[in-house]
Amino acid sequence: MRNHAAPRALQLGSIMCDINGLDLDEDERELLLHPLIGGVILFSRNYDSPKQLAELTSKIHGLRHPSLLIAVDHEGGRIQRFRNGFSQLPACSLFGAHKSTKEANLLAEYAGWLMSTELLSVGIDFSFAPVLDVGGNRSEVIGDRAFHTEPKQISSLTKAFTTGMNEAGMAAVGKHFPGHGSVIEDSHFSAPSDPRSFNDINERDLIPFRDLINFGILGLMPAHVVYSEIDKVPAGFSSIWLKEILRKQLKFQGAIFSDDLSMAGAEIVGDYTKRTKLALEAGCDMVLICNSRQGLISVMDNNKVSTNDCSLTRLEKMHGNFNYIYSDLKNKKIWQERSKKIESFLNK
Repeated sequence: MRNHAAPRALQLGSIMCDINGLDLDEDERELLLHPLIGGVILFSRNYDSPKQLAELTSKIHGLRHPSLLIAVDHEGGRIQRFRNGFSQLPACSLFGAHKSTKEANLLAEYAGWLMSTELLSVGIDFSFAPVLDVGGNRSEVIGDRAFHTEPKQISSLTKAFTTGMNEAGMAAVGKHFPGHGSVIEDSHFSAPSDPRSFNDINERDLIPFRDLINFGILGLMPAHVVYSEIDKVPAGFSSIWLKEILRKQLKFQGAIFSDDLSMAGAEIVGDYTKRTKLALEAGCDMVLICNSRQGLISVMDNNKVSTNDCSLTRLEKMHGNFNYIYSDLKNKKIWQERSKKIESFLNK
């Protein structure tokens, strides 16, 4: 149910933050009314049931106008924050392993639709998906999150997945630009460096990003990886990667979301205030600060950056189109058919 108080008129800020539990406390209500805040990312700790989650998102959306963006990492496989009450989604690599390309694309489209429809039905605006990284045995963090080991197959499958998301009413956010699949280290816990030339990256890792940009994807997230032949800082803090390559060369017009600034891969550029400043100056439209309330407060106390008009226009397109409510969704024939198809695929 919505808050009784009228929502406060505030434009979206440039920070997406997390919250602690299943409901908002008074301090968090005040936090989410800060002008620098533009969104909330939810985790498993914020979930108990679909009913509880819908009430939580309604309270968050009811605080401000335009409403704060609410996001989650809900790709499928091992990266799925909400489970009990939600459809189990396949790891993305399972689509790539399917013997039939046509059937794999259909299944990917259905999975994108199912994921998005269920999240939208409880008030989540978007998921940070799909993964556009090239798969293989090299990366510790990507692994079965990648759709395939061949870039063009990734493009095909992620276009289908994105089509399903868009049909449901959700914008897609591809990650991790320009590709995290070719470094061993996990940027959550270390600071990876990729020594390849731009030509090598361009001819392999960038293919799915280029194809999805041409397809019209509305959001992208850069990697906390240093591509040392191109720049000395991770891609998410690099104006070369974000402004010169992503915006000018690849002509991406959508929203750029930083990966979590609390990750080890972001620490090399400085404290939270400096990380935020550098990411926004490099070209990010919104930065994520998760699991560090102290870091978030320090940024809010020391960073006065306001969201520019171009960023606001891009971010406003990320609001979800809420076509269903959870209590009605599973009675819909389309949900039943697509859910059954994905469940059968998982049980093969």
